[in-house]
Amino acid sequence: MLRTFQWTKELLVWNPFNGHEHPLAIPPVFGRKSIHGAVLRAAPGVDHFQVVLVSTDVKQGVVACVYSSETGLWGNLITTPLPSRGRIDPNKPAVLVGGSLYMLLLRLEAPSMIVEFDVGRQSLAVIPLPASLDSKHSRFYSVMRADGGGLGMVFVSTSGGSAQLWKRIADYDGAASWLLQRTIGLDKLISHDLKMKCSLQIMGLAEENNVVFLWSGIGVFMVLLDSLQFKRLPLTNMRQWHPFESVYAAGI
Repeated sequence: MLRTFQWTKELLVWNPFNGHEHPLAIPPVFGRKSIHGAVLRAAPGVDHFQVVLVSTDVKQGVVACVYSSETGLWGNLITTPLPSRGRIDPNKPAVLVGGSLYMLLLRLEAPSMIVEFDVGRQSLAVIPLPASLDSKHSRFYSVMRADGGGLGMVFVSTSGGSAQLWKRIADYDGAASWLLQRTIGLDKLISHDLKMKCSLQIMGLAEENNVVFLWSGIGVFMVLLDSLQFKRLPLTNMRQWHPFESVYAAGI
């Protein structure tokens, strides 16, 4: 797990299984900007890890840098242009799909986008959201893994009645576009009385099993998008979610 704080010069990599903590100094190039990122492990049981940090810069656009615990060093700064000013959404964790990390990029004067960091190529790119999404309200959508693999999006309607699952696909010419795969009737899963006329908002996502956590004002619902099972959780006031799906211990 990677713990960051806004306007700080340090971050902490924490292993919740053994309690090991690895403090890191943030590269000076990030200055006092709001940052986002993720920790990547090469394989279960491997001690070495990488830390990917991503932020935005007025002059350079989207910027990223990678730390290797094997060398103990940060790599070169990676950049890609951004048409207008924006910031990485700090409330949505980065999602690993294939060999790339994806994060939401919020922009005040233009539609939001998705930042893609290709781990192998060490490159950045920006991707538009599906045209029909209301990109001004990121609490209603999140990046996810699509059915069958690849980049996907889950979008909960502002009324809370349905959820749309989108997938990024490429045509024969290599051009990419969004395809609406299916629509889920949340109103059939979660009773109207439980929602109490409160709109459902996405609070978190467990990416390995496509489990979405929805907040309704009176409680939190865990919805399995593949099986359409749901459960109400005894939690109400937490604003950010970082679910653990599995833990590996060497030698077990």
